[in-house]
Order: sequence, then C-alpha cells, then structure tokens
Amino acid sequence: MSDFDHVAIIFLQASPVVDEASPSSASSFEMLDMESAHAPYQEVQPHWFFCRRADDNTSWLPFSREDSDKLENAFTNSKNEDKVVAVEGQRYDVHVKERKRYAVYWEQAPSEVRRCTWFYKGDKDTRFMPYPEDFSKDLEEAYRKSVTSDEWKKKLDFPTGETVILHNPKLIMQYQPIGLQDDWVSSPSEHTRPRTVKRGVDNISVEIPDGEPEKVDHVVFMVHGIGPACDLRFRSIIQCVNDFRSVSLSLLASHYKRAQQEGQVGRVEFLPVNWHSALHGDATGVDEDIQRITLPSISRLRHFTNDTLLDLFFYNSPTYCQTIVDTVASEFNRLHVLFKQRHPEFSGTVSVVGHSLGSLILFDLLTNQRDESQISGEPCHLNCNTLEQTLNRLGLQQYLDVLQNENLDLESLALCRDSDLKDLGIPLGPRKKILNYVRRKWLPEVWLISIMPQSVTSAVDYEYFDVGIGQVSIDYPQLEFHPQTFFAFGSPIGMFLTVRGLKRIDPNYTFPTCKSFYNIYHPYDPVAYRIEPMIVSEVDLEPMLIPHHKGRKRMHLELKDSLTRMSMDLKNNVLGSLRTAWQSFARLPVAALPPGEGGETTTEKTLEETVSKSKEPPLESVEEREHREIKMGMLNGGRRIDYVLQEKPIESFNEYLFAIQSHLCYWESEDTALLLLKEIYDNLGVAIEQPQQ
Repeated sequence: MSDFDHVAIIFLQASPVVDEASPSSASSFEMLDMESAHAPYQEVQPHWFFCRRADDNTSWLPFSREDSDKLENAFTNSKNEDKVVAVEGQRYDVHVKERKRYAVYWEQAPSEVRRCTWFYKGDKDTRFMPYPEDFSKDLEEAYRKSVTSDEWKKKLDFPTGETVILHNPKLIMQYQPIGLQDDWVSSPSEHTRPRTVKRGVDNISVEIPDGEPEKVDHVVFMVHGIGPACDLRFRSIIQCVNDFRSVSLSLLASHYKRAQQEGQVGRVEFLPVNWHSALHGDATGVDEDIQRITLPSISRLRHFTNDTLLDLFFYNSPTYCQTIVDTVASEFNRLHVLFKQRHPEFSGTVSVVGHSLGSLILFDLLTNQRDESQISGEPCHLNCNTLEQTLNRLGLQQYLDVLQNENLDLESLALCRDSDLKDLGIPLGPRKKILNYVRRKWLPEVWLISIMPQSVTSAVDYEYFDVGIGQVSIDYPQLEFHPQTFFAFGSPIGMFLTVRGLKRIDPNYTFPTCKSFYNIYHPYDPVAYRIEPMIVSEVDLEPMLIPHHKGRKRMHLELKDSLTRMSMDLKNNVLGSLRTAWQSFARLPVAALPPGEGGETTTEKTLEETVSKSKEPPLESVEEREHREIKMGMLNGGRRIDYVLQEKPIESFNEYLFAIQSHLCYWESEDTALLLLKEIYDNLGVAIEQPQQ
C-alpha cells in the first residue's frame, strides 16, 4: 500500500468524526476549504498555562491575560536570561527560562509552566490540554506551510509515533501511534478514536481568569484549626484560602463596582498561616512518639485521631503549645515583612482570621500582646511592690534569699524563663506562680476580665483573675504589627474561657493591640460558642443575623418571620375586637358593674391593660432598639460581637446531618466574605453598594 493510499484510508475513516459536527462530511470539507482557501497566514497568539497535579489528576490552567502578557514580554525580551515574573497578585514567581512557577509565601512544590499555542482533547477528556512547546512549534510550521501553499490533507508524523492530519484550517486530527495497536488493524483510527486538535487559546473552551487589581488595600492572615485538612474535600489551608480570596474578588466586583471603577478600591490579600506541619514535623518528633503507643486496630480511625483531634490536647500541653504559638507568631511576622518587601507602596492595615482552634490560638496570642507604650514605658504595677512584698503575697517568702542572691528584682524576674527559675532550684509549682503573677503585672491594666464571685460572702481577689486565667504558662511572642480586626470562624473561644474558669468578661476589656473582634458562626456548627453572654449576662440577646450577599434573607427565613408577624397581628386583631365589643357592652348602666378608679370599671381596666401589653412593636423595631440600647463592651468597640450565618433551606430539614459541614463552610461562604469586606472598607470610608439583581 502506497503512502497516498494510506493517507486516503486515514482520511476516509476520519470522516465519521466530521459527521458528528455536520450532516454531510464531504460538503463540510469543501465548504471549509472554500472559506479558508485564500485566508492569509497569521502567527498564532500564545497563552501561558501552569500545571496543577492532585493525586493522579493532572490539569493545565491558564494564567490571566495580564499575567500571560507579562510572561510573553519577558520571554520575548529575555535574551537567554532567566527572568523572574511575579504573577497572581505577586503570590507566585515564574522563572521564564526554567519554565517553573514557585510559591512566594508558603511551601509548595514548583509547578511546570508552558507557553501554549496548540491544544488537543480526546473523547473522554473534559478540557483541552496543551501540547509541549516543541510539538506545538512543529505543528505551527506545518500549518504555516499549508496555509501559504493552500495545500491541505497533509499527514504529519512525529518521532514519538503520533500522526496529525491537517484536513483543512478548521479540521485537524491526531491519531495514536500505530505500534500501540494490534497488528491486524489496517489504520490508526480503527482501534482508538482520534483527538481533536485546536490552534490558539481563543478556539478552545477555557475560562481565562480575570486579572487581580495591583493595588492592595488590606491584608488578612488566616489561621487554620485542627488537622491538615480544612474542609470535607480534605483540602489544605492554602487551597481554602485561595477559594476565599476568589470569593472576595467576585464580591468586590459586584458590591464595590463603582468604587473600583473610580480607583477607590483595589483588593484584599488573604494569606494562609500553617502551624500543623511544624507541630507534626520532624523537629518535634511527636508523630513518631504517638505512633509507638497507638494500637494497631481500626488503623484509619486512629490515624485520623492522631493527626487531627490530638491537636486540641497538644495545645493544652506547655511544650507543644509553645511550638504552636511560636509558629503562628513567627509566620505572622515573616509574612508581614515579606509582603511589605514585595509591595513597598502598601500603606494599609492588617487583620487576622482564625478558624476553630486557630481562633483560640489567636485569642490567647492577642491577649498577651503589649503595645509600644507598655514596651517602652516603666511598668507602674511592679514599681508599687518590692520583690519581698510580692513573694509574701504569693506565700513564697522562703525563695526570697534565692532570688536576691542572683540580684533579681521584679523587672528582671519578668524576663526570666521557667528554665531559669528551675536552675535556681525552685520547684515547678512555686515558679509557675511567680512567673504567672509577675508577667500578668507586667501587662497593662486592661486585664479586667474576672471571675464573678459565687456569693456575696466569697471574696475574690480580682487582681489574680484576668483574660489569661487557665492559659498554659508559656512565653507569648510579640507581633510586629497591630491587627485592625480579629475575625473568629466557628470558634470555641467562649467554651474554653468558661472551662478555664472565667464567668464574665469585663465590658471595659479590649485586646491590647487589636480594637475589633467578630465572632462568626453557622447556627448548626457544633464547635462554635457565643461571646456576648459572657459580657452582658443580664440580657438574653439574639446574635446579629449576617445579611445574605444578595441583599435579603433566605426565602425560608423570610417565610418564618412572616408567619411570626401574622400570628402577632392575629393576636392583636382578636384582642382589639374583643376590646371594642367590651366597650360597647360597658355602655350599660354603670351600676351593673363595680366601679374602679376614675370611674372606669375594673374589668374594662384589666382588658385595656391586656390589649396594650399585647400590642408589641414589629420585630425589626425591637431589634433596632436593642442594638441601640445594649452596650456590648469594648471588645469590639461597643459594637455587636456575635454574628450568625443564615442556614440554607436544605440544612434546616436536618441540622444534625449538616453539623460537620456547618463547621467547615466558612471558606466558601460569600456571606462571611462580604462581612469581612464590609468591616474592612467601612474603616476605609468606602460604602458598600447594592448589587444588581
């Protein structure tokens, strides 16, 4: 069989593929040939992609057009130099010559980058995949020759065995190597279906992401909870924060559209903080220690427990709590410095987010911060007492000589570590008392959270009780910035404070370096607890309902409110009618009824009071009055603290079924993201806009 006959067979057997696209394959070929017969050759426009590998799945994702243009310019002007281009909001660096994409802020394996011009898709593929650059270059050259010479139906063989046939400019197919098929198969297409080949990114169905604004208005550091996975899809904190960032960019485009067009709004950068890998890494060796004592039965469940639930116990261990807190604080400071290096024009502020256990870590860390005046100023509390008076107060007078022999006063004692006092021969109990007392006194007067006395006669020394009660005695590092706002997602802070022995948070308390605090939770989240009842215990106040991002309540909640109003209106109408009827009846001779004060009958007066009490104001009015009158303390600047998400209609059918999902829903919640954006841009003086329906 000649080469021409072989190509003819391939051509004829490829025709059923064309039949799927048009009724007549022959007429389709002729029509396509006529349309493009004299079309001049134009060089293909490349677009840059990066590779993402997850388990056994490999996908190629496009850069935004802005990032692709930057990469193309660097490639064109590189002159064999390995230029580095910052992409994706400067969170990644692409080494153009090396064709690698490196993460800037977190540890991640480098991913392959490709300058893409030609793409293919098989029958079972869901998206087009880019050819290697050398392969694409050969395809482009063959295509150029066919266009300039107007000669089609050419077969192009590659050294790897692939065969590509250029039927016409709009119909190009690739066939698998013949050697991979059975010997008796007479043509490449009899055993496997061919791949569809497309030229240029504009001819394939791919969603090219929008570029991010260069201007950054605010930075948010996000801390995860227990375990390495953050949602039901077992994604890492990096992937979940990426989703949250994408949601916020979409909300900025819809709820701050005018402000973005006018240049008032740029974007908010969200960066992940990972402490789990440091705790379970080789440095601590805790995983190996736990594995040696783990039973062999139900291995998967025990592995999940060791890798996830044990983080709660690790945090309550002085050794590993120190590791966790040090990791979080050092990551905060490292990310803050690195971000400012890459964004020297940045003049905005920073907020922090903690999910689940991560929120408790942040609460304890922010509780133990000191502002500049406390760091540079003289500690007035320690000057009021001598070392001897302090030890007498603690009942530890016997250690006075030991400390004085080392020339220790209260100021130097506050700088001592637990190991320092241990070297002096002071037992564990006394040295914990000394360090805890001295460090608390070194901190500012905002330590006003206290345990309420159980009875009038039980005297409580409030100086011993503060927000740090029950915390593990460790050295809390200081942050190099002052967070503007602390957002807690699905937080157990309230429960932990109660278990530690706190009964009440003093309304005057505020974090030393952070002036705003929001406790955000889903109503079915089994891990979340409220904060406001610990501040205002005398009022049963409902949490603030977070508005839906489309500007209204969910339909089932509106229906529920409507039914409540209907029942109240019905009650008022019935009692009003009863009152009218009674007044008509009361016009009978006065002697028939016993008179009350002011000539009013007792029964009429009672009914009047009943009706007036039943005329309750609308729910919105009640909520607005309560929000206006209730002072929620200074933890959030006098504003409300507890904010609850609206459950979805399907979740309301069975709250137990969606309990675990409710604890992990915050990363993809548009309502949560919008609340963060509103708080951030309210502080910047930019009002939220009503989105177009």
